[in-house]
Amino acid sequence: MSLSSAISSAQTSLSNYATQTSILSRNISNASNADYSRRNAVLATSLVGAQVVTIQRAQDEVLFRKTISSTSMASGQDTLLAGLTNLKDILGGNDYESAPATLIANMRDTLSSYAAKPGESTLAQTAIADANTVAIGLRDASAAVQDVRLQTDQEISRQVHTLNELLSNFETNNKAVYSGTQTGKDISAELDERDSILKQISEIIGVTTVTRPGNDMAIYTADGITLFETSARPVTFDASSGFAAGIDGKSIYVDGVALAAGEGATTTARGSLQSLLQIRDVYAPAMQDQLDEVARALIVTFAETDQSAVPALPDAPGLFTWGGGTVPVGATIVQGIAATITVNPALVQSLGGNPQLLRDGGINGAAYVANPAGNAGFSTLLDGYVLALDKPMAFDPAAELSASVSLMDFASDSVGWLELHRSEADSAAETREATRFRSSEALSNETGVSLDEEMSMLLELEQSYKASARLISVVDEMLKALMAAAG
Repeated sequence: MSLSSAISSAQTSLSNYATQTSILSRNISNASNADYSRRNAVLATSLVGAQVVTIQRAQDEVLFRKTISSTSMASGQDTLLAGLTNLKDILGGNDYESAPATLIANMRDTLSSYAAKPGESTLAQTAIADANTVAIGLRDASAAVQDVRLQTDQEISRQVHTLNELLSNFETNNKAVYSGTQTGKDISAELDERDSILKQISEIIGVTTVTRPGNDMAIYTADGITLFETSARPVTFDASSGFAAGIDGKSIYVDGVALAAGEGATTTARGSLQSLLQIRDVYAPAMQDQLDEVARALIVTFAETDQSAVPALPDAPGLFTWGGGTVPVGATIVQGIAATITVNPALVQSLGGNPQLLRDGGINGAAYVANPAGNAGFSTLLDGYVLALDKPMAFDPAAELSASVSLMDFASDSVGWLELHRSEADSAAETREATRFRSSEALSNETGVSLDEEMSMLLELEQSYKASARLISVVDEMLKALMAAAG
């Protein structure tokens, strides 16, 4: 090898070492960045020795697709669990102290005590107070359910806005990737950014991707709706100003196609949007239906009946009444009845009413009086109310509970229904989060930075650098000796 060739090889080596060291330093500085993929300088031999010909970015398409899929599933399940937990909180803590079942049970116990001592005026007032607590509990629960729907609707609006921003950013980034590919530029940073945006999108809505020639990418929802193809497609949603029983929320449209809500406690939702729709349009309305059925059953159970020899007057609201002012007929959900249920003012002493009418009847006039003599020991009506709370009656199957069961059991089953779904969602969330973690970990092992490996390679480069520097030093000494001999 001539001296000029030795010098050229040494210079090429030093240039390679500089490039490789720069890449290793970048890898080390991004070791904790989950969106960074490891870089590697690829060498090839030429007439002047080994040269860096390209910078290779570590990637595993199969693992990446699995990661964004598991991210969507975990995000959807976590969102559903959070929504069900919010609904559970309406009923109180672990003891469900605010649940209608608990409040009605307390009222029943007081009524039993009142029936045993019907002459006690304080027990009458306590029974009315407990009934008022039941009515307030139903109204508050109904308002809270609709508030959950409103908050969920507002969260949908926020996430749709975020999704549109991410799709716009993806469009800009995808153009940079495509352009860089055409010009042969190192696009590792752009690819990292594109993968990061995809992960964020997948948390909101499930996606599938197709990579086309030139590194151009198209995005579709898990159901096949186009999200991005050359340009970002619009995701639209009109938020509602408020909710009440029977009022439906607006749909989310992706490129003009309505997005379906998730199904089941182990939800089919891919991404948070479908789970938010599920809470707003499935679980919260079902809970509202159950509250309305409890309220309807209370009004029917405590209704007053015409006591004349030939009953002609219809049943009228007794202990409980509502905005409609009638006793509902038939086992059909009366939407919103729980939001207006109250204790009949004729029984509230502070409003000029008489609590003893609960014992005697006559809240709605003389025809409904069951104890015309005003006997202090009369307990027939009170005993009937207590027994009726545990007597099977008809409920609307649309409330997703038993159609023939007692009011007490129906109210208890409502709590069980919610807890069953929340518990199943909790178990599924743990499983899906574990899957997401394992997928992310596997992808990180393949494409992430290992500090041990990078430091080891850095030591190897240091030794190679020393060898090249030594070669240059030897050539320099030989040139000096040659010049001296010629001089």
